[in-house]
Amino acid sequence: MKYITILMLSLVLAGAALAQVSKPETGRIAVIETSKGTIKFALYEKDAPITTANFIELANKKFYDGLKFHRVVPGFVIQGGDPNGNGSGGSGKTIKLETSPKLKHDAAGVVAMARSSNPDSASSQFYITLDATPNLDGGYAVFGRVTVGLDVVKKIQQGDTIKTIRIIPKPEPKENTDKTEDKKPAEK
Repeated sequence: MKYITILMLSLVLAGAALAQVSKPETGRIAVIETSKGTIKFALYEKDAPITTANFIELANKKFYDGLKFHRVVPGFVIQGGDPNGNGSGGSGKTIKLETSPKLKHDAAGVVAMARSSNPDSASSQFYITLDATPNLDGGYAVFGRVTVGLDVVKKIQQGDTIKTIRIIPKPEPKENTDKTEDKKPAEK
């Protein structure tokens, strides 16, 4: 009986640990104005600090303004961020690959950095998934998730333009303004 109790406790603790691993913390919001509409995605600054810092720096320098989505593979990804417009260019610096068990390619709208065959070759090119792509897990740095505009992501075609990318603060949680507990029923 003692063995079963220990086993059950272990399973509960393992489940709790997995639940914590599966939920990354969101930070600031990236707003991409495209020729097809607006896409917003939450950045995983805590779980992918190197990748998000690189992306934020490039966005703040207006690096992405006017660049095209040079790669669109239906059911897979849309990709942009190449100043050459053909998948061969970058920002001039590369960053270390950073992955986390929390950050998965588990749905449409996952944002990650593209790279060459060298794991530490990511620069400026990023992609947004059009479906779950678990085969990419662990090999590419996921750094965000689309929160608004997934319909726009799905409309993007090769050659569509990134007009601008701006970074805005994380929205503050809304306070509960419902004061019903303070109200007393009307007397008759």
